[in-house]
Amino acid sequence: MYYLYYLTALSIVISFIASRDKTFKALKIAFKKLTNILPAFLTMLILVSIVLYLVPDKMILHYLGNKNKYISVILASLFGSITLMPGFIAFPLCGILLKKGVSYMVLSAFTTTLMMVGILTYPVEKEYFGAKVTIIRNLISFLISLIVAIAIGFFFGELI
Repeated sequence: MYYLYYLTALSIVISFIASRDKTFKALKIAFKKLTNILPAFLTMLILVSIVLYLVPDKMILHYLGNKNKYISVILASLFGSITLMPGFIAFPLCGILLKKGVSYMVLSAFTTTLMMVGILTYPVEKEYFGAKVTIIRNLISFLISLIVAIAIGFFFGELI
């Protein structure tokens, strides 16, 4: 992880050498975006932390860390499909769930459906794309997320 910090610092130095004005302008924009997203990020992180504190680990592991990985993947896919959460909250949440014992395969099913399938966004999508296209898109996205979860399971040795 530290190599990413070093790479970022090196990139900023190179950018600074190439053009000070553009680098300062880019850093100002990045800082503004960070300050805009920080309140929502902290609020969601606090809410997720409270929920994870209140929900016992045994319950999480019962549904998402189940011995039957396929049932856990289906449940995680369903949770991801009906949940509306930005990626900057979902990925730290998955890090917490990973530490609690949830498998990579289940987490990949949750995150891919979370990002690709939108049951709660169906009414908006239907207005722009029509009901048929929206349903087809969501079904294909759901199937792709299951394929990704199985591939992750093989890659991490969870299905072998």
